[in-house]
Amino acid sequence: MLPAALAGCVATAVAGAAVAVVKAPFQVAGAAVDGLTTSQEEADRNAGKKARKEREAAEKAQKKADKAARKAADQDRDPSD
Repeated sequence: MLPAALAGCVATAVAGAAVAVVKAPFQVAGAAVDGLTTSQEEADRNAGKKARKEREAAEKAQKKADKAARKAADQDRDPSD
């Protein structure tokens, strides 16, 4: 009785391994496609991130220009120079 029980386990293990071998190339290909493509959600997130960074850079440049303008105006008003 024990050999019959073991035969079922061996057959199940062999069948499971065969399925894994057959599925492996498709799983690898699917992972490669997922890695190379961008979903709409990812594209939207990336576009938002890019726009936010551009806006922050523009604000920083504007602050720097405002500071330089104030400094120049202060130097124009200061008679000690």
